[in-house]
Amino acid sequence: MEQVLITGGAGFIGTNLADRLLRLGVGVTVYDNLARRGAAQNLEWLRAQHGTRLAFIRGDVRDADGVRAAVRACDTVFHFAAQVAVTTSVADPRQDFEVNALGTFNVLEAARQAPRPPAVLFTSTNKVYGGLGGVALVEQPGRWALAARPQGIDESRPLDFHSPYGCSKGAADQYVRDYARIYGLRTVVFRMSCIYGPHQFGNEDQGWVAHFLISAVQNRPIIIYGDGKQVRDILFVEDLVNAFLAARARIERVAGEVFNIGGGPGNTLAVWTEFAPLIQRLTGRLPAVTRSATRPGDQAVYVSDIRKAARLLDWQPRVSVAEGCARLHAWIVAQPDLGTAPAGRGTPVAASVAAAAPYGDGFAGYSEGTAASG
Repeated sequence: MEQVLITGGAGFIGTNLADRLLRLGVGVTVYDNLARRGAAQNLEWLRAQHGTRLAFIRGDVRDADGVRAAVRACDTVFHFAAQVAVTTSVADPRQDFEVNALGTFNVLEAARQAPRPPAVLFTSTNKVYGGLGGVALVEQPGRWALAARPQGIDESRPLDFHSPYGCSKGAADQYVRDYARIYGLRTVVFRMSCIYGPHQFGNEDQGWVAHFLISAVQNRPIIIYGDGKQVRDILFVEDLVNAFLAARARIERVAGEVFNIGGGPGNTLAVWTEFAPLIQRLTGRLPAVTRSATRPGDQAVYVSDIRKAARLLDWQPRVSVAEGCARLHAWIVAQPDLGTAPAGRGTPVAASVAAAAPYGDGFAGYSEGTAASG
């Protein structure tokens, strides 16, 4: 039986991938330190679904010996374990570096030194492109758009790491790519846009689509930075898993490649002007909103050019924004700890973020969807 290791496998994306692989009859080991909110709950759900077919190692990717032991007997590594918040990287850049850069190095070295080196598929971020300085924008009713790039940002865009998080993920991105060139390791890098879906416990630092929907369900306020017309392409996690499996099936042909992965031009959303009406239709209410100034480092528009993935992976998103948000909302309301409004209105959930971080995505929530722990 094929054996797959998922670092950060109890995170949002890891849980969805582990569930799919186990249903396909693949052996899965989740390697996770369970530090992130929701990770223990996701692990419990996986165990309830799959029992002893799921193997679990409680470990940290900063532990080189632990990573080496976990990687040794696997055929494929999906490396998702990460520090995922820009705010945390600004407050504690050393921890951010050690988890994202050193942790990835540990995974790569473990794979390189294994008796049968496994393939390594890594989740990077659109933040490696920085603030997209020099990219012309046009203002449209309710949203910003890329003036001369209707298909979005492709993989030839020069790298421009911004924030400690961008630097640590960017360094990891380049290490993963270079280990294919220098050591012949079969690696693939996915530079991801905003991923959303079930098992995402979004908060003010990460997972903005889920965070906004959870806030509406619970009647909690949010902060919108900037004009709310910032645009992102969003991708339902089921479609992301399809991309992972397509790359795994074609690993000999796509080893060493980098893919921008997101919803693409057909699945874009202005973070408030267009999302607010959808939230209201789904939940019957809108969270109270506080406005704040745009933060440095914000990308007014980020849309993934996904034509390379379509060409080499035969992959396209299948789930629309409306369908994906409806499915996420249904999952939220079914969760005992998410689906009801707590007593009292609480406090603005992003208030501490505004004070702590000079970098942002222009709205309450920093994320490309790489929710993982490890």
